[in-house]
Amino acid sequence: MGRPRKEELRDLKKEEQKELTRVVKATSERLDAVKRAKALLAVAAGATLTVAGQEAGLSREAVAQIVHRFNQCGLAVLETATGRGRKPTYTSAQRALILAEVQREPDRKKDQTATWSLMLLRDALRKTDLPQVAAETIREVLHEAGYSYQRTRTWCHTGYALRKRKSGTVTVYDLETPEKKD
Repeated sequence: MGRPRKEELRDLKKEEQKELTRVVKATSERLDAVKRAKALLAVAAGATLTVAGQEAGLSREAVAQIVHRFNQCGLAVLETATGRGRKPTYTSAQRALILAEVQREPDRKKDQTATWSLMLLRDALRKTDLPQVAAETIREVLHEAGYSYQRTRTWCHTGYALRKRKSGTVTVYDLETPEKKD
């Protein structure tokens, strides 16, 4: 017999039972959510916290915390809590500086290039505002903003193109761009 529980699991509603079962069976759910759902279903079936933890791949203490959180907030326990993960290294203002730099036309004498590459962007940013910025960080910021490196070896805003019309040059956007990216 296991140690006495600090807090018993409240009775599951039919909707909660159905949702927990769906999460356990779904192959597209996050693994941590599946483990929590398995643990809750095992405890609801009468298993001890230790046995439920072994079935779900969690510790006894983790199952006890999940039970406590489930009693407080219900199915929200399956979601990852806020504040988890690494905090962003660069602020939105610093990311805006990166985007402003890529949009700037390079000076052939000062920057010694006609087009931007990641390394040239990195060097230009290190000289001015971001002395520690890495090329990979620049690439991530540009991709998040919708830029991609083209065959012409330039960074272009994906989905936008300049077209010559009778009225002059216009910028057009391909509405199918997000589908083409995936």
